[in-house]
Amino acid sequence: MAEKEFSTYKGRPLVRCGDELYYGSMEDRFVIRMQIKSKKDVNGLEVADKVAIQLLCTDPDLSPRKQLVKASEKNGLYLALDIADVWLERALKM
Repeated sequence: MAEKEFSTYKGRPLVRCGDELYYGSMEDRFVIRMQIKSKKDVNGLEVADKVAIQLLCTDPDLSPRKQLVKASEKNGLYLALDIADVWLERALKM
């Protein structure tokens, strides 16, 4: 069976399903979940406005509440991806 290739950002998988994006590999200890909370129209194109970011531990033995390590909200997808990359990089080095 062939492996499915995902889009990447800075060398890590970036998967979108509706208004949720996951950044990082589920095989790693941590992953980022981003939820698009609101959108705005820019020159006829719908873009993310408010984005909630969560650093999650991927340990399946933890309760969902304990999986949440850090959370924030940013204006725009670019800022959200920027902080997500920093958080994930630091968490994976621990």
